[in-house]
Amino acid sequence: MDCKDFKKELPDLVLTPGAVPSVGAVAHLRTCPPCTEEYVSFQETFGMLDGWKPVEPTPYFDTRVNARVREEQAKPAMSWFERLQTRLALNTGRHFRTVLAGAFSLALVLGGGGIAGINYHNQGAPVEASATVNDLQILDRNAQALQQIDELQMDDDAPQGNDAAQPVAGPTT
Repeated sequence: MDCKDFKKELPDLVLTPGAVPSVGAVAHLRTCPPCTEEYVSFQETFGMLDGWKPVEPTPYFDTRVNARVREEQAKPAMSWFERLQTRLALNTGRHFRTVLAGAFSLALVLGGGGIAGINYHNQGAPVEASATVNDLQILDRNAQALQQIDELQMDDDAPQGNDAAQPVAGPTT
């Protein structure tokens, strides 16, 4: 038997009254001084605990406790802010962590939705532009097309090659 197996059996040997150690445990105790020392230490500790007698409370214990309870009940109720301060000061954080995680998750979802441009209030049909806006957009596109045609005509009229040095004759009529 090795130390790991013996340490698994050790609580049963010490805590069970009249328990007989197995042959492997006895052999291991003879050959392993650290395990023998731990076994003896456990036996001494639990032997002292078996002899322990609890302290009897004084005859006035119940009277004092009842008086303290009445004093606490007679105090005015704390405001919500005082209760919050007390809870935060005495809190271990176990319950507060879940509330805090939920609040941060909610803030992240709402903030992330705002940054991404998600708008949950306007998910109806897309808004159609008015007839006037459509007409103005068409005129703007026509003006751009006419400007591009004028630029192309000007490029066609520009002199090309060796003719650039010679003046261009105007149209003859």
